[in-house]
Amino acid sequence: MISLFKRKKPKADTVSKGIAVKQKRYEALVYTLHADLFRYAFWLCHDRQVAEDLVQETFLRAWKALDSLKDEKAAKAWLITILRRENARRFERKQFDLVDLDNQQVPDKHSPGPEQDMENELLRRHIGELAIEYREPLLLQVIGGFSGEEIANILDLNKNTVMTRLFRARNQLKEALDNDKTIRGRNNG
Repeated sequence: MISLFKRKKPKADTVSKGIAVKQKRYEALVYTLHADLFRYAFWLCHDRQVAEDLVQETFLRAWKALDSLKDEKAAKAWLITILRRENARRFERKQFDLVDLDNQQVPDKHSPGPEQDMENELLRRHIGELAIEYREPLLLQVIGGFSGEEIANILDLNKNTVMTRLFRARNQLKEALDNDKTIRGRNNG
């Protein structure tokens, strides 16, 4: 008896072309967004090797789920979301020894001089002191280059909430930096 529901086998050419298209999309994502993902991963973990691993895991997951990416314009936000989840998985799998971040210094090798180094370190310290609800949107905007709407999608928040948090984060940073200048002015004068 002949089955009416017999499946047709896909032609090898069709499968090969589909894989080639997926490969080109993937390579374009990696080429275009690798540096941005690495920068954000490094900011999250402050370790070059861990950041590289996070980016690699992010792209591995992206390859597996590439068909779910319908809008190429959303690729950066999609990959940042995967990266954030990969970073969270890192803490689920392994227990780390806690280190006091106030005592850790990440040298900035690109600054022009010691004064700029001091300013950068001061800014990093103040950003690190912000509550996570203010720090994360600020970093996504400044380091990731995301818009308020993209940050809202990544953090699963309302856009107005994100904009308020960005406004407050900037104000808190400005206030902290102004206080530092006032204190330095008193000590120097």
